[in-house]
Amino acid sequence: MKESNMGVGDEAKKAGLEKMVDGLAVLEDAYVKCSKGKPFFGGNQIGYLDIALGCFLGWLRVIEKSLQMKLLDEAKTPGLVNWAESFCAHPAVKDVMPQTDQLIEVSKLITKLRAASAASAPAPPK
Repeated sequence: MKESNMGVGDEAKKAGLEKMVDGLAVLEDAYVKCSKGKPFFGGNQIGYLDIALGCFLGWLRVIEKSLQMKLLDEAKTPGLVNWAESFCAHPAVKDVMPQTDQLIEVSKLITKLRAASAASAPAPPK
């Protein structure tokens, strides 16, 4: 998307995306320091931090697919890319991690429900 064609909402989205990319860079640094070359934040086994952050991987993939760009990028966040692959391939996770297309459908449903709720909400008093 060209910046000259961006409206106010697009500028806010772009700023949010930049914050997300900056946050992933900080998280990459934390992963490298915490994991010490091992597959998970705490070492060789999945820990609380892996579970807490792993909960967001499905939605991160939804964002990547809808924006048609990689946020977890091998060049910028190689540790997180490897961590995500290890996390999602772990026997405790691989059968319960939601598929990206399923989450996209959930996202569409939520958007429709919000629109319907907003349309049926009473008008604010004047």
